[in-house]
Amino acid sequence: MEWLKTLLMVVQIISAIGVIGLVLVQQGKGADMGAAFGSGASGSIFGATGSSNFLSRTTGILAAVFFLSTLSISYVGTKHESDAGVLSKPAAMSVPDQPGADSAKPAAKEVDSTPGSSVPK
Repeated sequence: MEWLKTLLMVVQIISAIGVIGLVLVQQGKGADMGAAFGSGASGSIFGATGSSNFLSRTTGILAAVFFLSTLSISYVGTKHESDAGVLSKPAAMSVPDQPGADSAKPAAKEVDSTPGSSVPK
């Protein structure tokens, strides 16, 4: 499944670069008035309005591909790596008590609690 995640990441990167490039190529709304008076945009390969329709439609398709690949990467990543999380395994238990361990421990010494004295009684 690692190859699927790699393929989805490649598709996501290509679509992201495509969206960035198409957004930078498109003209703003203020450029439409200049094109209406013959400022050179009417001589383009798509015509005066054809480029805006083509570019905006292609941008929308690439944006949809980007979002679908993002969702697919998150689904594939969580589906197959869910047992690798910190919370999926129980916490480590402390060392189990051994029978007779309490009798083998030395008794705790009492310490005088007066200030400046740390000598055992």
